[in-house]
Amino acid sequence: MYTIKIFQKYQIKDLELKNRIVMPPMCMYSSDESGYANEFHFTHYVSRAVGGVGLIIMEATAVLPNGRITDKDLGLWEDSQVSGLRQIVQACHEQGSKIAIQLGHAGRKCTAADEKIIAPSAIPFDESSPVPHALTEDGIKEIVKAYKEGAIRADKAGFDAIEIHAAHGYLISEFLSPVSNKRTDEYGGNTVNRTRILREILLEIQKVWPAQKPVIVRVSADDYLPEGMTPRLMTEVIHEVRSLFDILHVSSGGVVNADIHPYPGYQVEAASYLRAKCDVPVIAVGLITQPDMAEEIICSNRADLVAIGRELLRNPYWVLNTAYEKKIEMDYPEQYKRGFYFHKQ
Repeated sequence: MYTIKIFQKYQIKDLELKNRIVMPPMCMYSSDESGYANEFHFTHYVSRAVGGVGLIIMEATAVLPNGRITDKDLGLWEDSQVSGLRQIVQACHEQGSKIAIQLGHAGRKCTAADEKIIAPSAIPFDESSPVPHALTEDGIKEIVKAYKEGAIRADKAGFDAIEIHAAHGYLISEFLSPVSNKRTDEYGGNTVNRTRILREILLEIQKVWPAQKPVIVRVSADDYLPEGMTPRLMTEVIHEVRSLFDILHVSSGGVVNADIHPYPGYQVEAASYLRAKCDVPVIAVGLITQPDMAEEIICSNRADLVAIGRELLRNPYWVLNTAYEKKIEMDYPEQYKRGFYFHKQ
């Protein structure tokens, strides 16, 4: 038996993970208009905890009804939504996994029925999308307040960390990108102004979120457009808010329908770049499926944690199976041990 780095513990603030594997947030579109978590969500997330994932990040959870991507998204805009989430958190903890929740607002990409679509500027996502209402400064203040209240509820539910969704062309990402933000007030123009809403959200969250629990920020480091966000430009964004969060989750795309050609690990270079330039712990993600690739990313100091998305949808027990195949000593679930130690019988 031997150890490899993806199976080593990782600690930031009071959060100690049993391994370096993260399940990234992936929308399940399985709630109803109430935004409540249900039996499917419980089974889905707890299965990955049984499967040995170190950190589970729950799917994008809207801080306001018009912050939903669809009518089927989870929500955390009212207190009654806390109970179902708390049950999931407790069950994941019982299996030894830590769990975070991603708080988000869909902005101009909201497709929920009968909702007012908002954005930094009155620019639609594409030619088939409605023209959004450009947010007023009072409207921005309401958004910031909603994130703060969402963080309070996330803490009541017992989450170990929160992730602020500033990626994939949703509202905060729309503010950050020069492509979707054409404002001429203090929330548009230069990088400082475009980052202002993210900074205000993080400052308000800092007032209510326990200091010992990490805050994660997920960003799209590249719009794949000459005039859009780039990893270099993202360093300027990160420097504006670096003191207000703990881990950077590096993704890309989503502001427009850009011509992207994904390949295994296609976003790792951006994660590595931002880790070095901004001196920040990062989660790398992007079609990472193979244990050896995940191990290389950690061993070469290109990232601190590795997110396995689609592969964990196919195989909830990826961590257990990888440990078994690599002959890594670990605590398999008591109920499943016979499946992993049969060769010793």
